[in-house]
Amino acid sequence: MAVGVGLFCALLSALGTNLAFLFKHRGAVAAPAVEMRHPLRSAIDLFRSKWWSIGWAVAAAAFALHVAALTLAPISIGQAVLAGGLVFLAVLAERFFGFELGRRQWTGIGLVAVSLSLLTLTGGGGGGAHSGYSLAGMIIFESIAVCVGLLLVLSHLIERIPAQRGVLLGIAAGLGFGISDVAIKALSGDLDSGPVGLLSPWSVVIVTAAVFSFFASARSLQIGDGVAVIAVTSVAANLSTILAGLAVFGDRLGNDPLVIGVRIAAFVLILAGAALIPAPVRAGEALEDSAAEPETPTASPAPSRTSEAQQSPQTASATYVEQERESRLLLLDESDSLRGDRQTPGSLPGSRDSGRRT
Repeated sequence: MAVGVGLFCALLSALGTNLAFLFKHRGAVAAPAVEMRHPLRSAIDLFRSKWWSIGWAVAAAAFALHVAALTLAPISIGQAVLAGGLVFLAVLAERFFGFELGRRQWTGIGLVAVSLSLLTLTGGGGGGAHSGYSLAGMIIFESIAVCVGLLLVLSHLIERIPAQRGVLLGIAAGLGFGISDVAIKALSGDLDSGPVGLLSPWSVVIVTAAVFSFFASARSLQIGDGVAVIAVTSVAANLSTILAGLAVFGDRLGNDPLVIGVRIAAFVLILAGAALIPAPVRAGEALEDSAAEPETPTASPAPSRTSEAQQSPQTASATYVEQERESRLLLLDESDSLRGDRQTPGSLPGSRDSGRRT
């Protein structure tokens, strides 16, 4: 019974988390750029955005459901249900937030939906909702996750790396969320001794990882495609927590080879489906370049930053090329006008008698 309630909490948490991400994306692109050198000012600028604040309110409710899911259900199965929340992300993004998803993205959504169905058909999980863990395994897992996250943060600053900068930073943010989730699961066992359990070192890990993920996620939403960044952030968080459940908390995949095989296939399909959601690298780079290009005075008004971030990479690239073409045409017209004035120095520009001899 408890496992079923935990999985239901995980499903509601997945819906709320993706809705919150979409709200925060809308607020992040309207806020000034996040600067790690000025964390307090960046946080204030973000919360001044109405949509960012609304997203965080929704995220708080989703986080409460998330904690309940981690406490009541096996961590690996609970996180797999949360990974299936990508279906909610795609539907909400296209229906209510103006994103345009292509065949590649919807194929990824279909794979995630199939994998979620496989997990449902094979039952609620192999193993209990215990929070007992291996301390050595916990330290090794958290250390590896921290190192990979820091490497991704540094990698997103290198322009030569053939990947979308926002996606790299989104993966780093997802690992930070995963580190926090694993520490929450460990802390839930320490709370059996009462409130004094909050003094556990895992509380420090939770807060540190949450702060890192806050800024990394906000910046990734500002510089990357919204759906792609949210998807890879979610998958990185879910995958890292699923692996921790199997390696650190002793969760079991099943009691017989058939169930184990089906669940492994389901996990693989979740990752394969999520990998299809980000746009190709070149299209993502075109989106980033168009977002970073300063506004040029043209005959038609430039699209707002929010609408530009919501465009697909192909649409954003086409819009950027069209703006460049119109700008060059205006410059050529001005050049021709100046050349004509120079050829008739004795006349007034615009006069009917220009070019006539007196």
